[in-house]
Amino acid sequence: MSRDIQITFDARDPRGLSTFWRDVLGYVHPGPPGVELAEGADPLAAWDEFLAGIGVPPEQRNTRSALEDPDGRGPRVFFQQVPEDKVAKNRVHLDIRAAPGLQGDERMAALEAECERLVALGATRVQRFEPNPPMESGFIVMTDPEGNEFCLD
Repeated sequence: MSRDIQITFDARDPRGLSTFWRDVLGYVHPGPPGVELAEGADPLAAWDEFLAGIGVPPEQRNTRSALEDPDGRGPRVFFQQVPEDKVAKNRVHLDIRAAPGLQGDERMAALEAECERLVALGATRVQRFEPNPPMESGFIVMTDPEGNEFCLD
């Protein structure tokens, strides 16, 4: 029997990092429990109001954040605040499938375009790996704003 999974990031700034990954993945911030959001309402503002209403002090309101796939297919992504900075290379990372089905120059051009978009959002480009058939189609290694490695694949 398969299991649903949640991907969890340790973060210094859960809200900021979740906003970055929201824009990378096309995910959404869910609203607070029991709160029906109006069309176009800002879920993060709703969370601020919800947390204030239940007495969470302002300095504790950025300890967690979450994202969900609006289509319901992908895993939930959770961000939890930790006091320490990232200190080593990730042993697990995300591959962002930015050029599915593309090969050669067309693939690398699509990856470069997505890389530019993500750099504008706060990512850092680390290294480009050229196609090396038959085993490697080419990819770009990047880091998110808190230094977590991921690949554009």
